[in-house]
Amino acid sequence: MSVKLAIYPGTFDPITNGHLDIIKRALKLFDRLIIAIGENPAKKPLFTLEERIFMINEAIRDLPGRNLIEVESFSGLLVEYAKSKGAVAIIRGLRAVSDFEYELQLALMNRKLSNSIDTVFLMPSLKWIFLSSSIIKEAAKFGGDVSDLVPPIVAQKLKEKFRAIK
Repeated sequence: MSVKLAIYPGTFDPITNGHLDIIKRALKLFDRLIIAIGENPAKKPLFTLEERIFMINEAIRDLPGRNLIEVESFSGLLVEYAKSKGAVAIIRGLRAVSDFEYELQLALMNRKLSNSIDTVFLMPSLKWIFLSSSIIKEAAKFGGDVSDLVPPIVAQKLKEKFRAIK
């Protein structure tokens, strides 16, 4: 029997409880999951790649099925990375209709580049539907309490980062 591997790509700058919700849902559908942090030179992340890897590993440390998850970074085309790993699917989170058009365009381009890898759209629980890393960073930057929206390690690192910036 073959193992069904999915890739959950993103910037994860930083990982949120919404991301964790998608990870848990993906583990119900696939045998293994790679959380793939994309190195996008066009984006200016708040956290370094190493910091993001650390925070993700800390955030998923106690998840049921943790042994089925890997955390890696990649650069280049996502579908090429997914093929190199033997993935059957790419996981994408959808929060609102506004996400759908962009995500559909990406999914269709990925299918054109490799029709052997499907895109699976998962929606987070309603509790997390409004969350984005950008909103989290903006609130934290101005001293907002985001501790119930992100894993504890992320709340700590956001405080440290914004304390250092001021």
